[in-house]
Amino acid sequence: MSVISTQSVTVFSNVRVFDGSSTTLSDPSDVTVIGNKVATIVPHDAAALDASAVVLDGTGRTLMPGLIDAHWHAAFSSLPANVALMANVGFVQISAGSEATRTLMRGFTAVRDAGGPVFGLKQAIDSGVVPGPRIYPSGGFISQSGGHGDFRMPYEVPRGVCGHLSHIELMGGAVIADGVDEVLRGVREQLMLGASQIKVMAGGGVSSMYDPLDVTQYTFAETRAAVEAAENWGTYVMVHAYTDRAVQQAIRAGVKSIEHGHLVGEETVAMMAEHGTWWSLQPFLDDDDAIQQPDAERKAKSLLITTGTDRAYELAKKHGVPIAWGTDTLFDAALAARQGKQLAKMVRWFTPAESLALATSRNAEVLALSGERNPYPGQLGAVCNGALADLLLVNGDPIADIDLIASPGQSLSVIMKDGVIYKNTLENR
Repeated sequence: MSVISTQSVTVFSNVRVFDGSSTTLSDPSDVTVIGNKVATIVPHDAAALDASAVVLDGTGRTLMPGLIDAHWHAAFSSLPANVALMANVGFVQISAGSEATRTLMRGFTAVRDAGGPVFGLKQAIDSGVVPGPRIYPSGGFISQSGGHGDFRMPYEVPRGVCGHLSHIELMGGAVIADGVDEVLRGVREQLMLGASQIKVMAGGGVSSMYDPLDVTQYTFAETRAAVEAAENWGTYVMVHAYTDRAVQQAIRAGVKSIEHGHLVGEETVAMMAEHGTWWSLQPFLDDDDAIQQPDAERKAKSLLITTGTDRAYELAKKHGVPIAWGTDTLFDAALAARQGKQLAKMVRWFTPAESLALATSRNAEVLALSGERNPYPGQLGAVCNGALADLLLVNGDPIADIDLIASPGQSLSVIMKDGVIYKNTLENR
């Protein structure tokens, strides 16, 4: 796929603007992008348009920030599990590149990668080898033996002091680390390779083979070691956890973002609110968007999680916990293609404007937690003067009809990332 335009000055003319946080659209406006930033936003005036600029007629359309998925797995979202975890890393990377382009074409201009071998993919995107979203990489997820990131076969245990690394470790998808020293080494290696934040598996999961959902993974000392190592690099730890014990231990250790947490109770949610901990929730329901599980045990775990989703959102809103939105799509190309649909379904708990804000300005705040390790300094998730020009031109009003986000092929006429146009179905003036 080739870039459609790299013009230095682009004007979105006669657009209504969703700025990433407002509850209504602006009056008709002209938005000028110079280089990779929004330069001006002024009331629409056809006579005042820059004659030297590329002018895109946005009449009847909405200009909004590019979407952000705060829990995405760029390497593992669309490949079947047995392929993602066992195939040659070259095949995994090439497949991930194709999916990255499709992700961008769905209007997702940035993702926080929650674990996987994506450093090379990020480099390929940033250097223009393949189109894709901005990637905030966690690198290999840090997991204890028998934890959510341990995908070894039983015959590979025990590893032994001089044992070989498993395939997923060798490909950069996971770091199996036991004890404070190994955790420190694992975290530091991912930071060395370019992680913008660290992902730690702090509790049981669904897709993993060995850990019941209720188990707490890592001791306080091990989790705290990961947090301190990340803090020393100016960034933070996000943890996979579902239960009260796992989440509370993570909060006490200084973790900044809880991924999932669908089974926690009110005491834990109040603790999140007290510490200002982000709650990265996913709209897990027993519906067509549920990740298909290969056996009865994992299906049962998945169904248990879905029973807690409504209450999780209810408690988060009640206690004022900062909420992030993500999909956590795994091992299913058809489900990955419904990324926008999973945002549209957020109206079950929020207004359309609130739902769009979650995937733009609010998720941009989560990305900014990486501080000095932020690979893309600048303001994302907003349409305002000086913001990075990650922009979508929507055929209609997504606040009035959020389902437009669920059909990006028909609904998105322009996709711009970093001031570069990757899709344009309009005629330039």
